[in-house]
Amino acid sequence: MNQFRLSRLRLIWALLCLSSVVNAQPPRGPLVVSPQVNADKTVTFRYLAPQANEVKLSAQFEKAPVAMTKGEQGIWSVTVGPIKPDIYPYSFQVDGVTVMDPANVAFFPNERFKASLVDVPGDTPLVHAMKNVPHGSINYEYYPSLEGTTGSLVVYTPPGYDQNPSTKYPVYYLISGTTDTEETFFKVGKTNLILDNLLAEGKAKPMIIVMPYGNIAARVAEQKGGAKPADPTVRDGADAVKRANDFATDLVSRVIPYVEKNYRTIANRENRAIGGFSRGGGQTLRTAFSNMDKFAWVCAYSSYLSPDEMERSYKPLVTNPDNTNKQLKLLWVSVGSDDFLYKGTVEFMDYLKAKKVNYKSLITDGGHTWMNVKHYVAETTPLLFR
Repeated sequence: MNQFRLSRLRLIWALLCLSSVVNAQPPRGPLVVSPQVNADKTVTFRYLAPQANEVKLSAQFEKAPVAMTKGEQGIWSVTVGPIKPDIYPYSFQVDGVTVMDPANVAFFPNERFKASLVDVPGDTPLVHAMKNVPHGSINYEYYPSLEGTTGSLVVYTPPGYDQNPSTKYPVYYLISGTTDTEETFFKVGKTNLILDNLLAEGKAKPMIIVMPYGNIAARVAEQKGGAKPADPTVRDGADAVKRANDFATDLVSRVIPYVEKNYRTIANRENRAIGGFSRGGGQTLRTAFSNMDKFAWVCAYSSYLSPDEMERSYKPLVTNPDNTNKQLKLLWVSVGSDDFLYKGTVEFMDYLKAKKVNYKSLITDGGHTWMNVKHYVAETTPLLFR
């Protein structure tokens, strides 16, 4: 075979290979930058949808969906704000269908929806901001759970954990809300960055934070081939209480032993804290009040137990408040003034006060949001294990 023919065959082979690679790639379309956070705290959102008739922005910082304008190459856009610095979920409504922002890798882990996230930084870095400080680690763990299932955890270890193999740490068990996953306190609540920053400022004690998945019933159904059950309709109804008790059993009999076997913990009640948001706060209170030998620090974020349930299930705590106050080094209750759980949470505070059970409280502006949750985490973690 002459040299010319051989070179021609090699060229054809190369072109065929290139064609195969190109055909294997999805069509890219024009580059879309979204979200674009501008210097004046306005934010520009863009979405590529050449065939769409209508696209709207739906965001937690807006009272109603905002219409977007179609531009060149079928890219819809809108600029809103200025927006108060924080992290917010948002999505697009494309001809009535809610979708994530495909140009954005940051998303909100949840069972029912997958919103995207936009981080509007402050002129002075907020408590959850990525700063040039020592950082801890995030680990994903799997443990043997109830009914032969496998549970999942996200675990934060503080800076220096791997470099100091003889040091043991207290543990904060932190539980997300209804429909949230074990990733939500990490990916939305930025708990790891909050702790990194507080530790760098000397405002908190080094601790391990364990973030479990709160929906045991859904996990059992998923792993055994069943349908996910609907959420309880009554917050303190029999079904809700049973699920909370199942979670408590899982946490106390499975999660804690797993963590204490695989991490360097100080394994006593004085060095265990438990906290949670919304449903996770209800699980926190029920788990702690049923296991006073396990936890000395309790934080309820936007959550409560009704006086009826307290009287029915946790009577010893309120009939002997002096003993309860000795056992609990911290009982924290916080809620936003616009939170749909505000009334019940304040009623819970009033009940504790009437029964002479000591607690610390914080009522903030805003509603049932992760913006508030980050604030509560930043306020409570410096109080733990002191």
